[in-house]
Amino acid sequence: MTNKDFYSAIENRRSYYGISSEAVVSNERIQEVINHAVKHTPSSFNSQSARVVVLTGENHTKLWNITTETLRKIVPAENFGSTQDKMNAFGSGYGTVLFFEDNTVIESLQKQFPLYAENFPVWSQQSNGMLQHVIWTSLELEGFGASLQHYNPLIDDEVKKEWNIPSGWKLIAQMPFGKPTAPAGDKEFAPLEDRVKFYN
Repeated sequence: MTNKDFYSAIENRRSYYGISSEAVVSNERIQEVINHAVKHTPSSFNSQSARVVVLTGENHTKLWNITTETLRKIVPAENFGSTQDKMNAFGSGYGTVLFFEDNTVIESLQKQFPLYAENFPVWSQQSNGMLQHVIWTSLELEGFGASLQHYNPLIDDEVKKEWNIPSGWKLIAQMPFGKPTAPAGDKEFAPLEDRVKFYN
């Protein structure tokens, strides 16, 4: 990949909310892309504490049914229409990537390096964010559109029960993906001079 390709990939990664379940690449290719991202995304102390679960087919549908019914219990009925529309949109995709952090790894590092104990949870979140970006961009390069959602911790218990997730794994985010059916929305950018400072 050239520098231009890399910059284009970063720029083209957007939030897509209109997605379909049409296959863009094989499940084997999706697995290859995600395995590569998990293997090569950096982590503090090379902790490799990130965990990923990929749901497609009936499992993907089940996740968004679980989320829908969880939200139905807390969102007033008169306001549930827009929530239902969101759930339908996410559920209409091809799959969902679930991002976790393995707290047992983090706790082990805290014991080994007590001087940095309070930093390890922060560093793990930063690493997980990098992984989310790498997977998001990688899926985009394959022709998928995706978005990042956060229905944790509302759905954590049911997700762990349904897919036998270890108790030490903490759900961080959900990334529904599928073939784009509508373009990403316009994006505004704050002035870079307010956000970046150079001292040469």
